[in-house]
Amino acid sequence: MSWQQRIDSALAQRREADAFRRRVPLAQGVGRWLEYEGQRYRNFSSNDYLGMSQHPNVIRAWQQGAEQYGTGSGGSGHVTGFSHAHRDLEKELAQWLGYPRALLFISGFAANQAVIAALMSEKDRIVADRLSHASLLEAAALSPAALRRYQHNDSQHLARLLSSAVEGQQMVVTEGVFSMDGDSAPLTNVAEATTQAGAWLMVDDAHGIGVKGEQGRGSCWQQGVRPELLVVTFGKAFGLSGAAVLCSDSLADYLLQFARHLIYSTSMPPAQAVALRASLEVIRSGEGDERREVLAQHIAHFRAGAQGLDYQLTPSESAIQPLIVGENARTLELAKTLREKGCWVTAIRPPTVPTGTARLRLTLTAAHTREDIDTLLEVLHGVRE
Repeated sequence: MSWQQRIDSALAQRREADAFRRRVPLAQGVGRWLEYEGQRYRNFSSNDYLGMSQHPNVIRAWQQGAEQYGTGSGGSGHVTGFSHAHRDLEKELAQWLGYPRALLFISGFAANQAVIAALMSEKDRIVADRLSHASLLEAAALSPAALRRYQHNDSQHLARLLSSAVEGQQMVVTEGVFSMDGDSAPLTNVAEATTQAGAWLMVDDAHGIGVKGEQGRGSCWQQGVRPELLVVTFGKAFGLSGAAVLCSDSLADYLLQFARHLIYSTSMPPAQAVALRASLEVIRSGEGDERREVLAQHIAHFRAGAQGLDYQLTPSESAIQPLIVGENARTLELAKTLREKGCWVTAIRPPTVPTGTARLRLTLTAAHTREDIDTLLEVLHGVRE
């Protein structure tokens, strides 16, 4: 089979399975409203959970940062790309989350890949929740370490896997809030099993940071857990992009020597770091508490109103509220119908989720109003009828 035949065959299989992915160029894709081809839709597909991407303080901070530093960092942090803005953000994040050090990365995907690649050897074992994010599972599969997956949120299964002999070290990997199901990991039980096995715990809290816990400190803080490696990302509640790894002093120094994604990538623009500090200031404040309360009210209102739908509602108390439809074609048709009714909803299909669990991934934000939630519920119940 030639290269072109291989490519054509793979694309044909995706199309036949109603799993072909397409990008849609949007005039506006974050915030309460989404604009596409001159039409406006209520946006239920954004991860901007607190509406921070539109916050005037954050926008102004980015503008001021660009005026001071320019639009790019100019290089890797090991060369000329580490500015006062980066240093100050790392210090604030470490203090806020109770860790000695924080290291900034260009994305959460890069952070997860970098940490696992730098730490694991062929004698080691990674034990990951089977529904962990693709960046975690891919990094684990590509690393020289053995990969074992425990049943989703099953700490007893995790303990059994950890109890089997291994020549090297073990790393437990999980998300704080799972991106496709919206449910939370039982981090207290996971941490207990990890500690008893003498292993390290790595938690990706992309969808919990800023939203859960006191001052939005995230899932680990909320459950009283302090993993050896905490990954927080800024593309969700912070309303920007990038990520940070929270860890000990010695581990931070190790990653600065051996994390290739950190060493060989151009660092985030300093102006972005300035904007992230402004976002963090709001998230930690009374206004942040108010935004989290509005989001919590929207979640409760939606879940109460979604009872009786034909589709399975996952046990999620987060901003992610998936409706499991099942078949790919039916899910696509339902998403199309909702858009025709003015609600922009994304259909998530395999291989992103397991076969037979195609879903509408609804995301709620503090930027929504009660009217928006009511409209979504009316449309969903109307489609059912």
